[in-house]
Amino acid sequence: VQLQASGGGLVQAGGSLRLSCAASGRTFSDYGMGWFRQAPGKEREFIARISRSGGSTYYADSVKGRFTTSRDNAKSTVWLQMNSLRPEDTALYYCAAKMGISSASDSAYNYWGQGTQVTVSS
Repeated sequence: VQLQASGGGLVQAGGSLRLSCAASGRTFSDYGMGWFRQAPGKEREFIARISRSGGSTYYADSVKGRFTTSRDNAKSTVWLQMNSLRPEDTALYYCAAKMGISSASDSAYNYWGQGTQVTVSS
């Protein structure tokens, strides 16, 4: 499956962004999806994951209550709605896909988008 992430940009603290990740090539509903981010000089960090049906979602404590992930299998797209953004949310954001159950571990994912930059100014 090929993944194309988009929607990043520059936003002021307290603002919102919505990231999209469009998939192609395989049956999207077969894949659990995850969102990760990596800031300069830091390791890649789990943000959120969503089940194949979209019925279950899980979030890192650092974004819980501010970020929401959702998906539309008919459109082969997953989204990450980010509200109340903070400067510490600045990072390169990735979507990832794996067959079956989603995971919070980046090593479990086989397919990755190219990343989209999110910069939050104070």
